[in-house]
This record gives sequence, structure tokens and C-alpha cells, in this order.
Amino acid sequence: MSEDLGFHFTWFGHATVHVESEAGTSVLIDPWLGNPRSPAGADTIQRCDVMLVTHGHHDHLGAMPGEIASADALTIARRTAPVWPAIHELQLWLSAQDTGEAELVGMNKGGTVQARGIRVTMVRAEHSAGDFLADEGIPLYLGEPAGFVVELENGRSFYHAGDTALFGDMRLIGEMHRPDVAFLPIGGHFTMDPPAAARAVELLGCSTVVPIHYGTFPILAGTPDQLRSELEYLGLGDVTVLAPEPGTTVTSSG
Repeated sequence: MSEDLGFHFTWFGHATVHVESEAGTSVLIDPWLGNPRSPAGADTIQRCDVMLVTHGHHDHLGAMPGEIASADALTIARRTAPVWPAIHELQLWLSAQDTGEAELVGMNKGGTVQARGIRVTMVRAEHSAGDFLADEGIPLYLGEPAGFVVELENGRSFYHAGDTALFGDMRLIGEMHRPDVAFLPIGGHFTMDPPAAARAVELLGCSTVVPIHYGTFPILAGTPDQLRSELEYLGLGDVTVLAPEPGTTVTSSG
């Protein structure tokens, strides 16, 4: 599959997205390679220059409930030594874990950092965050949820919303950052459903959307076809909805 995006990406199911810029920079977001829809395990990721985790829930760090101390994100970081920008409280927890030679960078919403030649801006999300450690059985606060806008070396950009509800300031994200592509959750129940995600596309003003966080479990029932229908209803039928099968790489034709 080829699209004029200015970068290549692979969706591995759930919220896990691997982006490779045209300059070869590898960005891995919310790496749960063990999710039920992923055709590959954590050992598939041999290069990760920049790691991003939108919030501290086990399914975004890459683990089963209570097992975040052995999460995919930590395993991959030890092997690939990425720059890892993270919200402050999550960064504090990560600094107490074995992350190998990863460069941990604490930040917060509204901030921008340079990482391996790309710009990473942390933006708002409406969700919750935190998990627990099975051995201790107590809640673990890992900071607030966030989304990320990433500007690549060629000036093209994408927005990964993480887990979020619809919120009005998505219009500001669109106006300030003008992302070319938005990775948006559509499953519902824990995040936006297709009608809300269509409104998010309207607010963001992006020309291409990639649905994520759907179909992992039956409760995440939203579908790309429902999103397309909702976009048509809003008069946004010209928006491209890319819904590759998990593990399929969408390459840039630009």
C-alpha cells in the first residue's frame, strides 16, 4: 500500500504505530506488540530512534495488567537505546526501571523537544492514566494522558492522539500544528467512537486519518467503515481513511 504521506508507517493493532521518516528515523508509539491483533512480537522492532508512550496504561506500555515492569516498551528500549520523551511522572518511574542506554526526557503538555532530528510536541488528551504492580497490588500514578504531534525532517507531520475523548481544543491542535495525518482512536467505550472521531477530524482539519484502538477486543466495537460513514455525513467524504491490516506497512509515494 502506497500513499503520499511523507513517511512510512505500520500499524500493529491497538494503538501501536511504527513510523519511519523518509530520512530513516524510526518512531515507535505505544508499543504493545503482544496485543491480540498484532502479527509480530517485540523482537520485530530492531530499530527505534524515538520512543513515545501516550500514557501509563498497561496496554500502551505493552503489557498485561499488573505486568508493566516487563512491558514491551522497556524490552525494546534496552535493545535499541531510543530517545524517550515522556510526561514527567512517567519519566520518573521509567528512570527507576532498566531502560538500558535509552535517553529519558521528561516533559509536559505544551512542551516541544528535539529528538534525533525530529520535533516532538506533547498535547492534551482526555482520558486517565496509571496502572498497578501485581506484586504490590496498589495503584501506580504515572502522570496524565497526552497526545503527540511529530514533525519529521521533511516538514511533514502526524498527530497520535493516544486514548482520548473528543475535546474542543483539537481545533487549536489543528490550527497550530497542521498535522498531515491523524492517528485517532475509534473503538469507543474507553475512547472516542466513530461519530466522535469524525468530529475530531473536522476540528483538526487533516486530510488523512488512520483509525486505531479498535477491534482489539469485542468491546472496542467501532470500525473504519463507520468512521467513513460519519465523515460522509459531515460533508468530509474527501478525507482519506487508511485502515491497513495489522502488520501491513503503508509506504510513502512522495
